[in-house]
Amino acid sequence: MQSILASLRITAATMLICVAGYTTAVWAVAQAVSPDTANGSLITGPDGTIIGSRQIAQAFTRPEYFWPRPSAVDYDGAGAGGSNKSPTSSDVANRGQEMVERYGATSDNPLPADLAAASGAGLDPHISEAGALIQATRVAEARGLEVARVESLIRNAAGAPGGFLTRDRIVNVLELNLALDRL
Repeated sequence: MQSILASLRITAATMLICVAGYTTAVWAVAQAVSPDTANGSLITGPDGTIIGSRQIAQAFTRPEYFWPRPSAVDYDGAGAGGSNKSPTSSDVANRGQEMVERYGATSDNPLPADLAAASGAGLDPHISEAGALIQATRVAEARGLEVARVESLIRNAAGAPGGFLTRDRIVNVLELNLALDRL
């Protein structure tokens, strides 16, 4: 009986240290180092309501908004994941063809790869600068804006995530759409 009580005490102490203690330590460090990221990188509206997160894509389908990358999980943050289909899968090829047609891409104006293929998690909130620029005409026409103004907005919103080490520039779709709404 004494060995059972000792085992229960060791189990309780281990759970307290490994579950409660470690979790609290990681949470505290995250809050101290980067509280915005630790709390979900949430974007709030002027009235304080949560609009979305800078880290999770949302489905935009209306013509006056920039559209994100395709998502294998239908933009469900609770079920992040890829399609796990081979690049030779007919489903992947068909989705790519649908995207080419959706964006009106041609051999003279090819569709950037990020708009034809889903990201690994299906929730990437960014598209390439080229992916945003190919949508500029549609968005400008739907909003009654000059294409040059929309392109300027894209270029101002684009950034290189790796600084000078990154060649391609990316744009956060939610932030870009919010900037459009503020115009």
